[in-house]
Amino acid sequence: MVSERRTGEAERAEAKVGAAEMESGGTMSGPLVGMMITSSRPLDHHDLYQNQTTNNNNSKRKCGSDVGHVVLRLLCMLTSLAAISFMVTASQSNSISIYGFQFPIYSKWSFSHAFEFLVGISAAVAAHSLLQLLISASRLLRNSPVIPSRNHAWLIFAGDQVFAYAMISAGSAASGVTNLNRTGIRHTALPNFCKYLHSFCDHVAISIAFTFFSCILLAMSAVQDVIWLSKN
Repeated sequence: MVSERRTGEAERAEAKVGAAEMESGGTMSGPLVGMMITSSRPLDHHDLYQNQTTNNNNSKRKCGSDVGHVVLRLLCMLTSLAAISFMVTASQSNSISIYGFQFPIYSKWSFSHAFEFLVGISAAVAAHSLLQLLISASRLLRNSPVIPSRNHAWLIFAGDQVFAYAMISAGSAASGVTNLNRTGIRHTALPNFCKYLHSFCDHVAISIAFTFFSCILLAMSAVQDVIWLSKN
């Protein structure tokens, strides 16, 4: 009886010590730890399913964002190449009448510095897009993140911004020359050259349209970079 009484007093003392430790923010030890572990609810199948669903949704969002980066790079490269191809094939010859005199005319894209500038910038954008496409596609195939770090994100963001502004400049300069070819110069005998060189002007106009489309794609890519930076 004496040993049982002592055992009961020892258990009550340990319980008081454990309660005091809980109130003071300390760690628990002894029988209370076993009681707490036993009373904690184990994870059931519903919790495991929710965790797995959350992880799957996060991985799908990341994969969708990575695929979006790759698609934008591919489209930007294709539109830049289309702008180059239509511009370098812009050439035509014909004859016009000024004050009753017939004059042969011949026009080619290389005759204008603005058109040459557009071709050069479009080639640089195509090379930039191809490089980023290869890097992104290789990382995507290895199940690695397309943007591995913030430094890489800032680098491609700066590149996209610079090339987007350059494409705007090239497209605007080429548009001014094309508009002059279509309208002519007022109060002079200089005619509307596009009336006689319609094929040349059409090629130039399509090239300029693809140039501005490439600029929009670069701006969308820059927005994606900003979104990634804001989340990481």
